[in-house]
Amino acid sequence: MKKQEFGAGIWHFATYLDRYATDGYGEPRTVIEAIELAGKVGDLSYVDINYPYFGGEFSNEEIKKSLDKAGLKVIGITPEIYTREFSKGAFTNPDPGVRKRAHELITEACDAVRFFNASYVKLWPGQDGWDYPFQVDHKTIWKNSMDGVGNLATENSDLKFVIEYKPREPRVKMIYDSMTRTLLGIEQIGLPNVGVLLDFGHAIYGGESAADSAQLAIDHGRLFGMDVNDNFRSWDDDLLAGSLHPIELFEFFYVLRKNNWQGVWQLDQFPFREDSVEMANTAIDFLKSVNRALDDLDYDALSKAQASHDAMGALKIAQKALYKHLARD
Repeated sequence: MKKQEFGAGIWHFATYLDRYATDGYGEPRTVIEAIELAGKVGDLSYVDINYPYFGGEFSNEEIKKSLDKAGLKVIGITPEIYTREFSKGAFTNPDPGVRKRAHELITEACDAVRFFNASYVKLWPGQDGWDYPFQVDHKTIWKNSMDGVGNLATENSDLKFVIEYKPREPRVKMIYDSMTRTLLGIEQIGLPNVGVLLDFGHAIYGGESAADSAQLAIDHGRLFGMDVNDNFRSWDDDLLAGSLHPIELFEFFYVLRKNNWQGVWQLDQFPFREDSVEMANTAIDFLKSVNRALDDLDYDALSKAQASHDAMGALKIAQKALYKHLARD
């Protein structure tokens, strides 16, 4: 088996603001500065980059030069279709002119994916959805979301598109809010180059088992990417991976290993008050322990315990493998 590779959203190395600290949790950084920080993380190979590039006007060539210096590659490009311009939605916006603008922005991001030889265009339509009863016509916005993604995938059949679903925020109810609804939409679109990016935190705070969601996506041939982080199950806290739900995260990776899923393990964490390099290193150290624990896991014994739904037996097998390596490493 090839050596496991790790990635992170470039936003992990930016600075943040919220509705209270409107002056931010640090001085703003450019994407170039964020790449320089990412390059200080041991065992980090890939970054997912927002488009347009933040902090200034930068060409693809300038970004590439910075990436090469940091020893990093691009896993995906995330077009910013969730900003004020798209506050009423990107694909589901009632204004056809805004929907056209979203299409144009994502098309530009497609060119960046080609330039960097990245794996996919990541679609996170955070403003697509609704907030109140009777606010939208559900048939119309569902059709617009299908048409929006489908047209892009058809026009750019050489590229992969991944949809990152999330239950809510910034919309109270997002159009792609769960694994099942996202898969339903993808199957309705019916194109081979559209898949899912499964964010562990989005799954668990949406009431899902991330392991079950991963298996469902894999069974449909649609798991194109993944992110890990952690939360308290009530909000998308984007905390340190494994800090709250290590055994569930271990089961998630067990499902990936069992199905021979070969993708990059990516971090989607927001270190508001923490050192971003230290947090990334800590998370990757945890993920490396998980990877070694998967090597050590007694798959036959676990399969036998699962065949009889032996909860205590299965948990003991999983805990023995995971916690032994966490303690050792």
